[in-house]
Amino acid sequence: MKFVQITPGAGGMYCGNCFRDNALVTALRRQGHDTLMVPLYLPMTLDERPAHTGTPTFFGGINVFLSQKVPGYKSAPAWFRNWFDSPKLLKWAAGKAAPTRASDVGALNLSMLKGEDGSQTRELNDLITWLGSQEHPDVVFLSNALLVGFARRIKKSLKTRVIVFLQSEEAFIDSIPEPWRSESWKTLTERGRDVDGWISPSRYFADRMQQRLGLPSDRLRVVPNGISLEGYDQLPSRVAKKPGEPLTLGFFARQCSEKGLDLVVDAFIELRRDPALRHLRLRIGGGCGPSDELFVAQQKQKLATAGVLGDVTFHPNVSREEKVAFYAACDVLSVPGRQSEAFGLYQIESMAAGTPLVQPSSITYPEILGDTGGGVLCGPNTSAALAAALRPLIAEPARLRALGDAGRQAVFNRYTDETMARDIHRAVLELA
Repeated sequence: MKFVQITPGAGGMYCGNCFRDNALVTALRRQGHDTLMVPLYLPMTLDERPAHTGTPTFFGGINVFLSQKVPGYKSAPAWFRNWFDSPKLLKWAAGKAAPTRASDVGALNLSMLKGEDGSQTRELNDLITWLGSQEHPDVVFLSNALLVGFARRIKKSLKTRVIVFLQSEEAFIDSIPEPWRSESWKTLTERGRDVDGWISPSRYFADRMQQRLGLPSDRLRVVPNGISLEGYDQLPSRVAKKPGEPLTLGFFARQCSEKGLDLVVDAFIELRRDPALRHLRLRIGGGCGPSDELFVAQQKQKLATAGVLGDVTFHPNVSREEKVAFYAACDVLSVPGRQSEAFGLYQIESMAAGTPLVQPSSITYPEILGDTGGGVLCGPNTSAALAAALRPLIAEPARLRALGDAGRQAVFNRYTDETMARDIHRAVLELA
């Protein structure tokens, strides 16, 4: 089949959705499908070979912003707008993290959801014109529901189907202040009627978005995310440590409050107050941009005050090879996210390295850990509950190893990019 995958880039930030879409496109191509990846907004920061090489970036972030903020900008000369879309300038913009007012985010998000009725009509026309010059696709995939404003024009102009992936839109929209939050949900629901099908990476998130958007059950499928096993398949077998040997607790996600880094830090400090747990170490990895640095500095200060900073290492913005090594160096991992989440790619990445997880009994965690057997649930999402769940596991390294082995086997069997691509192709045929 011929697919087009449209994916927003996050600039200099690491983006799990970008990783997942890039892996999907690569796997679909290996399976014989002619698949084109089209980036939006800003360059993608990836830790694997990019699948969009040679494809122009549409809806360039600078032009999108100016179209929203400057009256009449959509009539600016093409040469002027093209200058703002140059790869060098977009790369420069991606490296800037200027504070953005919540009202600006809300208004821009609503405009994008409105598609041809929003302020970015010229950007949408450019995208549709370019897609029309390519080989006709059987399906156009939109990376997330925030792009549903594209669906109507794509279907009318290209005479093809549009399928939308659900990827943690709920937390983003709910973070927007009123009146844009309610207007965004209303517009998303209305524009969602233009879509031919929806694919969610978890049953939890499928149920959440079906309820909030009124999605018809016959137009909704669940296909778990998958990852490339490159690097993970080269890791040596791991053996259980002896009680009392150094053990490492890990955290790997964006280093922010929303992902619960402070909960992991507080749990670690509490555990280290026990003299019997002086052998516990902490490794913190994942994306850390300028907007995260103050929060991370606050966590370091807490660790220093508790006298344990010397047993903590930080690994921001690592390469793929460093990421695989990071997971493999941890004995147990926790990312107790506070917001609604569609999947949590770090869960299967950690298990692929043989590292089990301790997660709250909320959102997607019971679903994924229940299916894989690669970890335990700690109940409420508090540092005290996390510490209480970690304590017996630290005392029983053999159980940690058994959980890690079970999770690794499940990921290798069911959560690979190849499995994801096959199941998405099957879902596309079912939604026809």
